[in-house]
Amino acid sequence: MSLESVRLFLSLHAPDVPIIDQGRSTATVLEAAETLGVAPGQIAKTLSVRAGEQVVLIVARGDARLDNRKFRDAFGVRPRMLGHEETEALTGHPVGGVCPFGLATPLAIYCDESLKDFAIVYPAAGSRTASVEIAPVRLADLVGAQWTDVCRPPESD
Repeated sequence: MSLESVRLFLSLHAPDVPIIDQGRSTATVLEAAETLGVAPGQIAKTLSVRAGEQVVLIVARGDARLDNRKFRDAFGVRPRMLGHEETEALTGHPVGGVCPFGLATPLAIYCDESLKDFAIVYPAAGSRTASVEIAPVRLADLVGAQWTDVCRPPESD
């Protein structure tokens, strides 16, 4: 059903954005990058994070890491990752297919500035084998995301 909610969302809001179903796992950043033939950073991973009483989705480049200090500066609290069951219940998507499209529950969505390092990124599409190809600015506009800086790039690890 999750892939179908993404399909419906895109048909209504971005009919020109096709879903790419690879038929093999794109559930992790490395699997997705290998399957799609792109750099791991081009995978737009969606993190489900609790910020105090609020749950937010953070869409970031695949090889970036959430920075606790930056997150606390932006949201006023320390981030806490949601578990698999709560993530699936709130987003309607399985872990490995979580994306900001076709959500089961309205959630605040933030795109990390790290996405702007690429002209094209590949977020999941509600399934562990499906994704879309989209420009970061269009992705943010499409889902009503705000831009934020809460991740650290891979070179600062």
